Amino acid sequence: GGDVNSNPRLRTAVLKARAANMPKDNIERAIKKGTGETGNVNYEELLYEGYAPGGVAVLVETLTDNKNRTAASVRNIFNKGGGSLGATNSVSYMFNRKGIIEYEAEKVNEDALLEDALEAGADDVANEDGIITVTTDPSTFATVLETLQGKGYESVSAAISMVPDTYIACDNDTTAKVLKLIDRLEEDEDVQNVASNIEIPDGFEME
Repeated sequence: GGDVNSNPRLRTAVLKARAANMPKDNIERAIKKGTGETGNVNYEELLYEGYAPGGVAVLVETLTDNKNRTAASVRNIFNKGGGSLGATNSVSYMFNRKGIIEYEAEKVNEDALLEDALEAGADDVANEDGIITVTTDPSTFATVLETLQGKGYESVSAAISMVPDTYIACDNDTTAKVLKLIDRLEEDEDVQNVASNIEIPDGFEME
């Protein structure tokens, strides 16, 4: 349903959209699309798994009204990018679903954020390269995000994401190929999220 108060998944999606500064009109249009108010179209969530160059594992979450179109498009992107689409559970076992909320370290009080996040139910808070990452269980993501927003913390990103258990380091050339493949996947209109286990080399820059 389209009521955020009675639909926890929708409430989480709206919170993510607000955290990413998505315009209110875009949010309302997306809700109408999802509830079928813009036409009698059924959308299906599908997960694709595959490998990018260098053996990097890639998960692709999609929302589509035509799974044949989406499957062909995702497979084509993998093939053209030097990767390959895998079978179900070929790489998903390497990932865990977690809530990830990020803040710019220089714009918040780290000690206060740490205390407020853990008090709200977060699992972990880490500061790396000027970004403070708050990690939550998916079930507490919305509560933690709402609580921190209510205390005036402005996130730079917030999403329930697939986080890898371990990462794969590649050379600069392979890393560039992997990132191009991920970019092409993210540009597809049916793709909602892309996760991978690539570790970006220090000082890496795309040409």
